[in-house]
Amino acid sequence: MKLKFVCVILFLSYHLLCSQSKGKVIKVKDGDTVVVLLGNNRQETLRLAEVDCPESGQAFGKNAKQFTSSQVFGKKVVFYRIAKDRYKRTVAKIFYDDDKYLSAEIIKSGWGWWYFKASKSVELKDYELKAKNSKTGLWKDNNAISPWEFRKNKRKKKEVL
Repeated sequence: MKLKFVCVILFLSYHLLCSQSKGKVIKVKDGDTVVVLLGNNRQETLRLAEVDCPESGQAFGKNAKQFTSSQVFGKKVVFYRIAKDRYKRTVAKIFYDDDKYLSAEIIKSGWGWWYFKASKSVELKDYELKAKNSKTGLWKDNNAISPWEFRKNKRKKKEVL
């Protein structure tokens, strides 16, 4: 009996977490974080899955935010909740204009890194390599620093102070 109950709870949790939802993008916080307005007038912050964009205070951070805004701001999107991150944001795969995958479009355009720590997508890896080889977006800078390295360096500086 307990096992059946646990299975039902797990099934429902998975279904709620990974179910398709729709919303309108009402704010772009940075290149990989948006806020959507859901049908019930509730707002939800979504952290894009499989991509990591430069931080706001980092080189190309504004470019990444502008790109994301140009793609989805004010548009209705379909998204799939994947998980919650350590900041309690919903990690999601976002689709717009019928079938465009936002994380892939960011990577193709050279404004974000394929987040290999949380993705197994060979396709996204290939998009990053193409952007890098053609020096698209942030890849114009041969010394572009990944967001995770940027955050790590920032933490080290704080520890020294």
